Amino acid sequence: MKLAIVGYGKMGRLISQLAPDYGCTIHACIDIDGDLSQAAGANVAIEFTAPGAVAANVEALAELGLPVVVGTTGWLTDMDRVRAAVERHDTALVWSPNFSIGVNVFFRLVREAAHLLSSETQYGAWAWEIHHHTKKDAPSGTLLKLVRDMKAAGYDRPIDVSSNRAGAHPGTHEIGFDSAADTITLRHAARSREGFARGALKAAQWVIGKKGVFEFSDILFER
Repeated sequence: MKLAIVGYGKMGRLISQLAPDYGCTIHACIDIDGDLSQAAGANVAIEFTAPGAVAANVEALAELGLPVVVGTTGWLTDMDRVRAAVERHDTALVWSPNFSIGVNVFFRLVREAAHLLSSETQYGAWAWEIHHHTKKDAPSGTLLKLVRDMKAAGYDRPIDVSSNRAGAHPGTHEIGFDSAADTITLRHAARSREGFARGALKAAQWVIGKKGVFEFSDILFER
C-alpha cells in the first residue's frame, strides 16, 4: 500500500513511523502548503493539516483518484463541498473527529448513558475537555460530537460545555451527569498521539477500493 501523507507535522511524522506496521510504504510526504500532485500514484492519502485547508485538499486528492482519510478537525462546515468532490470523482473518504478506537467506544457509552438518563430530569450534564496549547479548535471536534450524540440520544436539557488548552496534553474528554443523590462521570484520557495515528492507518487500509463517505465508526462497528 503506497501512502501519501498530507500535512507533515507531529501527526504526519508519527504516521510515517508507524506505517510499516500496516504494510505501508511512504509514497509522498507533503507539507501543509506543498504540491498535492506529488500524491499521484499513491493508493491512499491521510490528511492531517488545518481546518481551512481540508476542502481544497480533498478536492485535489479526489481529482487524482485517491481515497482520503481526514484526521483534521474543525472543518465540518465544508462537508457538503467535500462530499461533492468525493462523489464527483467516484472516490472515498473516511473522517472522524477522533481516530482513537477507545474514543469511538467512548462515544457509544456516552450515547447510551444520555439515552438512559434522558427522562431522569433530576440529572444535569456537563462536557469538558483539555488538549495541548497548539490545538487550533476549541471546543474540540470530539467534544462537539459527544454533545451532539447526547442530544440525538434524547438528552434535551442544557449541557454545560467547557475546554482548556495547556502544555502538551494529548487529550482528555469527560462527560458527567449530576443529581442531588449521586454523580456519574465518564472519561477518556489519551496517553499519546499514537492511538490517533494507528486509527488513521487502520482506516487507510480499509478504505482502498471503497466508494463514498464514511465515518471511522463504520469501520470499527461495521453494519
